[in-house]
Amino acid sequence: MYMATPDEHNEQVVVITGASGGIGRAAAHAFARPGARIALLARGERGLAAARAEVEAAGALALAIPVDVADEAQVEAAAAQVEKEWGRIDVWVNNAMVTIFGPIGALTGEQVKRATEVTYLGAVYGTLSALKRMRARDRGVIVQVGSALAYRAIPLQAPYCAAKHALRGFTDSLRSELLHDGSNVHVTMVHLSAFNTPQFDWALNLVGKRPMPVPPIFQPELAAEAIVWASRHRRREVFVGWPAVKAVTGNKLFPGWLDRILAKQGYAGQITPETTPADACANLYEPCDNNPGAHGRFDSEARRSSWQWRFTRHRPLALGAVAALTALVAFAGHRAVRRRTSLHPWR
Repeated sequence: MYMATPDEHNEQVVVITGASGGIGRAAAHAFARPGARIALLARGERGLAAARAEVEAAGALALAIPVDVADEAQVEAAAAQVEKEWGRIDVWVNNAMVTIFGPIGALTGEQVKRATEVTYLGAVYGTLSALKRMRARDRGVIVQVGSALAYRAIPLQAPYCAAKHALRGFTDSLRSELLHDGSNVHVTMVHLSAFNTPQFDWALNLVGKRPMPVPPIFQPELAAEAIVWASRHRRREVFVGWPAVKAVTGNKLFPGWLDRILAKQGYAGQITPETTPADACANLYEPCDNNPGAHGRFDSEARRSSWQWRFTRHRPLALGAVAALTALVAFAGHRAVRRRTSLHPWR
């Protein structure tokens, strides 16, 4: 199967949705290098303009396109604009999302619909537009930004959890179809733990208290590193942060137990004692008119690295080290047994 060379990485055409802030903004930084061409798609024009300036300062070319990914026609028009401008699309990152903090009984059907249209259908529309162009060249990578919540839903974020579950199912179907067709187009999903992004200040909040990510919290640059890495390695899925692995594994083994744990801890783990500011912006229907940057308000608590991600990224080396350590322990045990036997042959 086709894999890009280092030189081709420098000249890649990358499309990132949700690029004006948070993980999308950090991913734009991570892909930016001299020669790279990066299309930034998002609703917030102030954030887009700032992201574009940052990408260009890194030596890459940038194209900022205001897009609401919930509108299929806008997504397709953006893809056509990128193709017209730069001739192709090598990597498409579906990152755009919205979430709502509130119990299901407080939600309206319209709110659920909108969150689904952005977080799930927005990724579907992006996938369809990218796939059409990548199939024609029999090359390209689609990166779905997923979540541990695509495997294990939690209280107070039902629409987001459901959308990520749906995206995982859609991606599984697509992956099988690409394999059936013998296609060199690759699709991968990057499942994240909790990250320090602005979403906790711009999500629609129905609980009256300021929300927070469930600790431990990681910095968005770690997620961005994983997204870039996933676009260059043919892994089916990658998980970023031990909490994501723990949630997925725990849900497979003890789903009922996790239901009860989350019933007791899932509320307090996401809600702070602070009252939501009266002027707080909610970006469910319209973008917040600001320049959010990549980071949220949890810099003092957020971790910049993850031992789990290092293990994932260097899996062959890590597995080799584990195998060597296991062999060393086994050898030492065997020597100890032989020594005891030689000293006490009646045993």
